[in-house]
Amino acid sequence: AAGNPSDAYTMGKVTALEARAVGIQWIYAPDSDVNNNPGNPIINTRSFGEDPQRVAEFVAQFIRGVEENGGLATAKHFPGHGDTAADSHIDLPVIRADKDRLEHLELVPFRSAIAAGVGSIMTGHLSIPALEPDPNTPATLSKNVLTDLLRDELHFEGLVVTDAMDMGGVTTRFAPGEAAVRAVLAGADALLMPPVPDAAFEALQAAVKSG
Repeated sequence: AAGNPSDAYTMGKVTALEARAVGIQWIYAPDSDVNNNPGNPIINTRSFGEDPQRVAEFVAQFIRGVEENGGLATAKHFPGHGDTAADSHIDLPVIRADKDRLEHLELVPFRSAIAAGVGSIMTGHLSIPALEPDPNTPATLSKNVLTDLLRDELHFEGLVVTDAMDMGGVTTRFAPGEAAVRAVLAGADALLMPPVPDAAFEALQAAVKSG
């Protein structure tokens, strides 16, 4: 709101120092979505704004503030949760942008985050037909999104963490064990808040044993 990216650096720095002081290393911020849909019920003021270049600038500064002060920053919600009118805590929102629009809008802050050395990226429970043809497969469970786009195309080498697995964007379509296995197969390194941890753990063990 103050219009100064150095404030975002300071915010990231203070967040990291305060978190580390109480034993927390992993910061699930900054929100790297572009707030480009006025009907969005869940991102809105969590975003740095409507201009992708401006958002990218603030995202990079916040990340540097965190990571230069002992924290692990997280750009979220990949590949961009801004243009939805639905809340992924409740159901699976659809991002109807084509690949060109994604490239010039949604992905701009994430490219900036990667260039700034962000340690982790959080997935979004989003249906994105331009990237994943199956309408019931959220980005969190999509190899096309997490491996082909994030790893191979954007060359991200850090940690991929899912958004909370107890959210409706996943639970309305997949059982806890199946969702856990699908997320790891898609390219996730860490599963956040599986609704039934034992089921996720056992399903992953069984999946490893079966190849």
